[in-house]
Amino acid sequence: MRELLRHPVMPGLLVSALGDGMSLVAVAWLAVRIAPPGQAGVWTGLAVAAYALPASIGAAVLSRFMRGLRAARLVAADATLRAVALGAVATLAVTGHLNPSLYVVLLAVSSLLHAWGSAGAYTLVAELLPEEQRVAGNALLSTFTQASIVVGPAIAGALTGLAGPGWVIGADALSFAVLAVAAWSVSARRVAATESAAGAWATIRARPRLLGLLVVTMAFFFLYGPVEVALPVHVAEDLHGSAGLLGLYWTVFGVGATAGALGAGLLARFPPRYVVVAIIVGWGAALVPLGLFDAIWPGMAGLAFGGLIWGPYTAISTALFQRGTPPAAISRVLAARAALTVPATSVGTALGGPLVSVLGAQAVLLLSGLVTVGLGVAVGVAVRGRLGGRFRGRHGCARSPLTARLGAPNELEE
Repeated sequence: MRELLRHPVMPGLLVSALGDGMSLVAVAWLAVRIAPPGQAGVWTGLAVAAYALPASIGAAVLSRFMRGLRAARLVAADATLRAVALGAVATLAVTGHLNPSLYVVLLAVSSLLHAWGSAGAYTLVAELLPEEQRVAGNALLSTFTQASIVVGPAIAGALTGLAGPGWVIGADALSFAVLAVAAWSVSARRVAATESAAGAWATIRARPRLLGLLVVTMAFFFLYGPVEVALPVHVAEDLHGSAGLLGLYWTVFGVGATAGALGAGLLARFPPRYVVVAIIVGWGAALVPLGLFDAIWPGMAGLAFGGLIWGPYTAISTALFQRGTPPAAISRVLAARAALTVPATSVGTALGGPLVSVLGAQAVLLLSGLVTVGLGVAVGVAVRGRLGGRFRGRHGCARSPLTARLGAPNELEE
């Protein structure tokens, strides 16, 4: 772990995580502020989705140019583009020249390389740490992200009240500039052609447990997406709160998520299939108080518990991908994974806008929670079914297509 912490990119990742924690409030709040009357939900959904969704396009279209880069160079390219595009947003917002359409376009540009940047960060963990320490290394990166949600939204709420959300996005741009400088300082070395011959999609398709985990993660993140639209609209319109209150909601989530990420290594002793089911069901249940109660504190307590449940998921699921992928293909496979999971969240976020306009923010929060619980139950039933399928397979019965795709129980335990 000391070797990982000594890497020059790590401080930059911490600083940029803080900037992203601040943007969690600022991106949505700026959309609410500049949206035409009655269209806050739609433009908030588009803005939040644009901050992540184009990553899938970048992962697919730019693979020819990015796949041969070492991990640090992937991080550097993503950070540079984000710094430039978010700097443009901040300048236009502060000077009063930003309109909703231009805002969405610039946010989309800023996220174009994010799948590669995320893949680069987790590939560094795989390059620097042995397999048995990768959950802890992934948890360190997750902790950067979750801890930034503790501090970032609170700072963003206060700074937004004093100077406006444009200045907060400017601080986010500066944080990515710091990461870009740190990542570009690492000596460049391209991957040899023979090391990256295998296609990422072929690698995933050839490994049933990775494909099954990918499908479940996409569904889980899709159901989370509407929360990023419904929560700020719920705070602003249902609770008549401020950006500071929204920041407080995300801060308590971040406290729980930080604790959960730090404890991810403790869950390694349990079969991953049970951990995945518990996280999905627990997160869905945590959203129910937000959807049922108009009071602030029940929803805030639910969000804190939800963060605790959510925190370990990235570290555990990423470790499974690192373990099941050939070392030379890790960055490409993780980029392909991000190309599907990131837009899954963003599609959910984009759909959250119209849903909020039709059903209301609080109803969308309740719906997201209940359907997520249903997803977790369905995954649990599928896991139990695989146990029965394994027993039947040992007695000469054919395995079902679903069982074949998701893999045998011992594969998930690995």
